[in-house]
Amino acid sequence: MGVKDLLYRIYVARLRRQLADAPKPAHIGVILDGNRRWAKQVGAAASHGHRQGAANVLEFLDWADEADVQVVTLWMLSTDNLHRSAEELAPLLEIICDAVESIGAQRRWPVSIVGNMDLLPEWVVERLHSVEEATAQLAGRDPGEAMTVNIAVSYGGRQEIADAVRAHLEQRAAAGVSLADAAASLTVEDIAENLYTRGQPDPDLVIRTSGEQRLSGFLLWQTVYSEYYFCEVYWPDFRHVDFLRALRDYSLRERRRGK
Repeated sequence: MGVKDLLYRIYVARLRRQLADAPKPAHIGVILDGNRRWAKQVGAAASHGHRQGAANVLEFLDWADEADVQVVTLWMLSTDNLHRSAEELAPLLEIICDAVESIGAQRRWPVSIVGNMDLLPEWVVERLHSVEEATAQLAGRDPGEAMTVNIAVSYGGRQEIADAVRAHLEQRAAAGVSLADAAASLTVEDIAENLYTRGQPDPDLVIRTSGEQRLSGFLLWQTVYSEYYFCEVYWPDFRHVDFLRALRDYSLRERRRGK
């Protein structure tokens, strides 16, 4: 082991000790940003960056599981990303499906697909839902035993809210309620009950890599009281120490939740 590796391990161990009794987030959202820029800086195609980023996902889930996180939401593809060139989008969809299937093959975490599946090719939807179905029984474990992994694909925060409102109005119409009455009685709770992440705690912490300091529409409704951590490194280079630093930063925040 080289000196650099030894110092890294010592630092990781130190951060773990600092976090032993610190408050930890129950739900972490992650904006996996910087794959294309990472690829550009090494002179490779965008698909190489996406594949390297996908390879980092399992390690991240291990770190989160070790930290007793209950829910992780990974934003892998936005609705805006669907407008990229076919030359980039086709391999990206394949890479995402491969990554999700790798997560499912671990047989450790129930996988939930969140996003508007109507915007995706049928073969992608079939592969993603196959993993979701294959891991569904893992969600039946006792609380705290199985971390839920949300995969946000074809996801946009505005799209989610629009879908939630539409779903509620359709439910009310099916019950014989007029559109005017349904609109007049619409509540915050009605929308929350129809979100993609319904039944889950809202994110306590949102991590975005690549140095960009914006949400870009990620979990718009759910992150109203979330803490944000913006990390300079590109997602393929995101390390365990970066994750632990995010947890340390979170533990030092005073969460007032709008009060």
